[in-house]
Amino acid sequence: MKIRLLLKNSFPHLYLTFALLFTFWSLSIFEIYSKSTNGIHSTDLITNLFYKLLNDFGTALVIGLLFFPIYIAFYFLRKPWSVTAIKILFSIIVIGQFALVKYNLTTLVNLGADILGYSIDDMYTTVTASESLSYLYFFPFVVFPLLFLGINNLLVKYANPNVIYAFSTVFILLFVGLKYSIPEISDSSYQNKLSFFTTDIIRFQSDKNVFTAADLFYKKEYPLVQPFNSSPDVLAPFFEIKEEKPNIVMIIVEGLGAEFIGKNQYRGFTPYLDSLIPKSLYWENFVSNAGRTFGALPSILGSLPYGEKGFLEMNPLPSHISLVSILKANEYTTSFYCGDESSFDRKINFLEYNGIENVIDVNKFGPGYVKTKENSGGFSWGYPDDEIFKKTLSELDSKKLPRLDVIMTLTNHEPFDFPSKQEYLKKVDKIINSNRTLEVSKSEVNTYKDIFACLLYTDNSIKNFMESYSKRPEFQNTIFVITGDHRLIPVAQKDKLCRFHVPLYIYSPLLKKPQSFKSVSSHWDITPSLLSFLMNNYKMNKMEKTTWMSSGLDTVQKFRNIHKIPIMQNKGSINELIYKDYLYSNGDLFKINENFDLAKVNDKVMLKTMADTLNEAKRLNAYLTQKNKIIPNAINTYTKPAFEFSKEDLEKIKKLTKGLTYDEIFFLARDFAFNKERDKARLLCNYILNEFPNYADVRTLKGRTLAWDKNYSKAETELLEVVKRTPYYNDSYLALMDLYWWTDQDPKGILIAKKGLKNKVANPELGIKLAQAYKRTNKLTLANKVIDSVIKKHPTEKEFVKIKKTFVK
Repeated sequence: MKIRLLLKNSFPHLYLTFALLFTFWSLSIFEIYSKSTNGIHSTDLITNLFYKLLNDFGTALVIGLLFFPIYIAFYFLRKPWSVTAIKILFSIIVIGQFALVKYNLTTLVNLGADILGYSIDDMYTTVTASESLSYLYFFPFVVFPLLFLGINNLLVKYANPNVIYAFSTVFILLFVGLKYSIPEISDSSYQNKLSFFTTDIIRFQSDKNVFTAADLFYKKEYPLVQPFNSSPDVLAPFFEIKEEKPNIVMIIVEGLGAEFIGKNQYRGFTPYLDSLIPKSLYWENFVSNAGRTFGALPSILGSLPYGEKGFLEMNPLPSHISLVSILKANEYTTSFYCGDESSFDRKINFLEYNGIENVIDVNKFGPGYVKTKENSGGFSWGYPDDEIFKKTLSELDSKKLPRLDVIMTLTNHEPFDFPSKQEYLKKVDKIINSNRTLEVSKSEVNTYKDIFACLLYTDNSIKNFMESYSKRPEFQNTIFVITGDHRLIPVAQKDKLCRFHVPLYIYSPLLKKPQSFKSVSSHWDITPSLLSFLMNNYKMNKMEKTTWMSSGLDTVQKFRNIHKIPIMQNKGSINELIYKDYLYSNGDLFKINENFDLAKVNDKVMLKTMADTLNEAKRLNAYLTQKNKIIPNAINTYTKPAFEFSKEDLEKIKKLTKGLTYDEIFFLARDFAFNKERDKARLLCNYILNEFPNYADVRTLKGRTLAWDKNYSKAETELLEVVKRTPYYNDSYLALMDLYWWTDQDPKGILIAKKGLKNKVANPELGIKLAQAYKRTNKLTLANKVIDSVIKKHPTEKEFVKIKKTFVK
């Protein structure tokens, strides 16, 4: 009797569960339709739809069962609330499912544990770059919950409970039967988005618990430490060796997948890079070690492990060495160029740990350079590729030889906007109408027309840079390394390997002969081979030991793979492994052929070998990074750790900053400074700067507090550092002018004010302070000239006129 009563009372929950299911199905149909209208067609639409609907059923069933106890609890405690509570909870689930579908439509991949690796600010930056936020954007977030509620009302009014139970039974049997008989049904492309999101986070947490430092032990305390000659010099046979050390120019191209190069699937839109292949050492079957940009710098420059969510996310960074720190120790001038904020993905933290001398990012371009226009949401990544290369060229004359110049491009990324876009769109039209060697259809090119135009733009930007550089005297002694950070995401991917398939060029006038290689290597192999080449052939401070994750580039021409390459597709997800001629991906095994195509295979022995090898790679990664066992401090003479806090300081910081964003912490520090609690203010400033070294407001505040405490020397150092990092930020100039006034150093103040005005700092106070400095140094003519020019531009400012009256000619 009680069971029958319970079943009768559960009908409202059952209807809500089926309303959720039908909404999931609607969202799956919406996803397939949206992709098809954008030119992304499924090879088997019926199978794709059927598998998606079946997985949606499984997810809705699990959610219904999980929430049933909540429904029953409300039913017996507060009966009127039982249905309302589930409606609210399921509506939130619908909103979450739609958001995940929307993410997939933008990136063509499911969102999972990688969300744990990004800050709120980083996620906002990425979303606003990809989407234009408006009322229309949020409209579906309202429509689908209303659809769910409407379906529920229809079920309550018209549904027959017996039919629903029968329907459920049939689908449960079908779901269970197919789930075990057809493994493909569990593929991530068919999974319910919410199910994938949840299970991926659970998997990440499970891996985190399994691979904890407390349980990890290796007989060799530092497993990566090897004799220097363990990375053979494979590049020397291809080069003409001169006495002078060569310059290294490394170009890391955003989104440059190998599919867009040479004779591959999406060829035809990188003519300059294609022309470099027969002039270069070129690796056809080369891979990135990560599926996003966060993995590029540590893998390419340091051959470093991943950490939990990417090496750059570790704070503090484990002790390590890199191409930057080693070449700097060998009298190279080291510089990094990008068009965005170098603090994004914590790039600058890694670079400064390795002693980089010059970081030129969005803060240092200044007048004469044009930013990418803002989208309708007001977002711009920064400066487009051609401007990045122009800025690089403008800086080279002031940098002593030999040089290491690392350049990261930006434009080949959502929203794929750049100068003269219409001109490049016309070029795409011309190519698809005249080039009969294209493998892709005209309709597919038109679907991704912005992206192909962007590839043409980036390719032309690289061409302009290389042609300009070739006119420089040091060109003849320069080695260019060009690779992609990962394959761009929005263009549909043919398989699970192409996301990581990127080209590698080594081009130089020093090359004796070009050569293409089919052997497999990865980003991890670049630095070991470059340093082996330089150390063995030039006058360098020889290294006794190395700590690389791989042994170096393979220069065998035929297809083979001698490396074990685990891959972190997204932050926190090491689910892929390339070993021998196999790819292991999320439990599936694929055979790789010499054209880098995949074929799924069923080899239980090899599947277990790959799974065990990947687990060992995860274990090693955790041990190296959690226990700081990459390199012993005794042999790391190249880098110095970032600022470290005492336990007492950390406790104080934790207490003061609980629940606050970094911006809110800055406001708190400012309040402490104004209330004469300057030690606390500087502690919080140091905490913020440890994470965001270029946060100009924070460093300026720290400098001002030091000046207020009459620690003028340290104040000057901090404020000059702000000017160096952000030369177009006005407050640091004003703070320095005050400092030099207080310390009777007006000549210094005059020089810094002139520098600010040369950099087009627009704050009129800088002109006023310059005029006052001229007055104090008895240069009244110059003082009056400057203040007159300020008043002319700001005639309504009465305070400026009062100051003018104090000047005597």
